[in-house]
Amino acid sequence: MAIKLIALDIDGTLLNSDGEILGSTKKAVTRALDRGIRVVLCSGRPIDGLKNFLNELGIKGSGEYVITLNGAIVRNTDADIITENLVPNSFYREMTAFGLAHKISFNIVDSNSRIITADHNVDPMIYRQAFENNALLYIRTPDEMPEDNIRIAKGCYVGDPSLLDEWEPVIQKKFGKVLNVMRTESTFLELLNKAVNKGAALKILVEKLNLSPDEVMAIGDERNDIEMFNYAGTSVCMGNGQEDVKKVADYVTGSNDRDGIAEAFEKFVF
Repeated sequence: MAIKLIALDIDGTLLNSDGEILGSTKKAVTRALDRGIRVVLCSGRPIDGLKNFLNELGIKGSGEYVITLNGAIVRNTDADIITENLVPNSFYREMTAFGLAHKISFNIVDSNSRIITADHNVDPMIYRQAFENNALLYIRTPDEMPEDNIRIAKGCYVGDPSLLDEWEPVIQKKFGKVLNVMRTESTFLELLNKAVNKGAALKILVEKLNLSPDEVMAIGDERNDIEMFNYAGTSVCMGNGQEDVKKVADYVTGSNDRDGIAEAFEKFVF
């Protein structure tokens, strides 16, 4: 069955090691769009961190879609929300208290792309997170940021990979029964609504468009892409992807620095 929708991860997939989109990738995406194939950016980033890439690729209008915040919010590129599953606001206090008590840097990302942390000693990774996503950064404790004014898309524990390796099972045990605890990168451990992952969001969008999984190709590189690999009829892992992600993919393409996306498009789409 022909591919009619391509779900495309961003970091480590769409972007090369310099954080740029390869010329070969732009040509492949343009060719797909010209054929009426939807290309859906599917990322852990908030919408403000994706707008430049959407514009660069020419993905625009009410008939094109984007999956943000690992599936917490799905919208069209005119900013109309299709679905959102947020984290109950009460968890801001719990997650913040845990981070401060154990000296693990923590922030939340709200539905308006703002990044909020209660730690006045802001970790450089949080500054990087704000910069890469064109996001406003606020330093606010729960008492300074009333709960009814926050709409939390996800919480993020950030830090050195060895630190998160140590604390991931502890955080999973504490929050995993009520939240989806997900390692999205070696330096990021995210907490989302229990119903949220990229695969669940992709399923909602595909059904809205009256497509079938067999008409979907998903391309990614990290563990948070596995659920969309499991849903899509065709799954492609980048050559630079995690080894456990490669094992569940239908195909391993070139790396994000070596025309991996163009290769996958040529093999499965054109």
